[in-house]
Amino acid sequence: MLKVYNDLSNRKEDFIPLEPGKVRMYVCGMTVYDLCHLGHARVMVVFDVIYRYLKSLGYEVIYIRNITDIDDKIINRANENGESFNALTERFIAEMHRDTEALGVLQPDDEPRATTHIEEIIDMIRRLIDNGHAYRVENGDVYYSVGSFKGYGKLSGKSIEDLRAGARVDVDEQKREPLDFALWKAAKPGEPAWRSPWGEGRPGWHIECSAMSTCCLGDTFDIHGGGADLTFPHHENEIAQSEGATGKPFVRYWLHNGFVRINDEKMSKSLGNFFTVREILKHFQAEEIRYFILTSHYRSPLNYDEEHLVNARGALTRFYTAMRGLPDATSAGAEDYAERFNQSMADDFNTPEALAVLFELVREINRVRQKDETRAGALAAELRRLGGVLGILQDNPEVYLRGAAGEKPALDDEAVETLIKSRMDARKNRDWAEADRIRDELKELGVVLEDGPQGTSWRRT
Repeated sequence: MLKVYNDLSNRKEDFIPLEPGKVRMYVCGMTVYDLCHLGHARVMVVFDVIYRYLKSLGYEVIYIRNITDIDDKIINRANENGESFNALTERFIAEMHRDTEALGVLQPDDEPRATTHIEEIIDMIRRLIDNGHAYRVENGDVYYSVGSFKGYGKLSGKSIEDLRAGARVDVDEQKREPLDFALWKAAKPGEPAWRSPWGEGRPGWHIECSAMSTCCLGDTFDIHGGGADLTFPHHENEIAQSEGATGKPFVRYWLHNGFVRINDEKMSKSLGNFFTVREILKHFQAEEIRYFILTSHYRSPLNYDEEHLVNARGALTRFYTAMRGLPDATSAGAEDYAERFNQSMADDFNTPEALAVLFELVREINRVRQKDETRAGALAAELRRLGGVLGILQDNPEVYLRGAAGEKPALDDEAVETLIKSRMDARKNRDWAEADRIRDELKELGVVLEDGPQGTSWRRT
């Protein structure tokens, strides 16, 4: 039985979807005004693994990950650049897809955008007004009345009284209570705007996800995910909006991944410790980033430093080296590893424990490969199959081991092979000094040679 930690109840629960055999999952995606950073990468990878694992269990999964393509940050960045908000968002959506593809993140079943769901957003706001949960003010803004929703705070554990004590109202806001939040923002000069019953304007951020998720998955669905920073106020406000509009429970299981820290400090632009995926890819292969993300439980903080990525590279090198050169085979006779892998993943998607099982498989492959190559090949096939559930180990071993991150390597593959042939010739001629010189030259250029019974293989460091 799969158990998940439900942030709504603050405990692990048996996962029982609304409809047997089917799972409906929504994850808050990017606000597209800049390149993906490591925090975005963690959300993408974590819920990609959850998606993959649910499918491996035989569930029919509908996975929705939205795109916020209109908000204050987008408008401000477009104005700074002197371009339309559409041009800005289209460019960064394409860049996001480039990063997710590099990280091995599967495309969700749908990727709705806020600007293509304006009609559904307006309809939900209208229902909230009719149900007494929202009101229009004189300037055309529409606000959600937090005090009208009795369950407010049930996800974050915050009380309305405590929140009121710390709330403030901006000078230009006309809301009735400090906690009330915008559902519809009246148009300002030069801003994108859409027609509505309350005048021209644009949606608030929170209402976008309520409208898109219920439109795509129904009034009640199984899993809602995102980063821990979204728990309050975003996801709390989603619950208030959705349940206020439909009168039904919104989500059964709330899952949040932990924060990303940089050298044990919270990742922050103000601290200057903010890394984009593109920057990290200059020094490490994409699978190394993905592996590094999976070494921490998804609910735990993830501490980034280069040493951890170097360790990820070493682990993947060990995996691919074990798989290298073995014959294709079916993954038979490895049921014990599969069972323990699944036990780990069924315990709230415990990827560190699942990776530990894969290391045990590697040790067994290395133990038997010289005695029973067929058995080693079957174990390697199981290693690849289980790795696929995590979205790793799907490359050809030679491709990974000879790959290089970032800039073009000093020697291309053909030049490496030429030097290896020269070294072989020197060894045949018993010119050991020349053979050692070539080995040392290759090592200085980031190429490690490994001599074995089948000849010389090589990999990049």
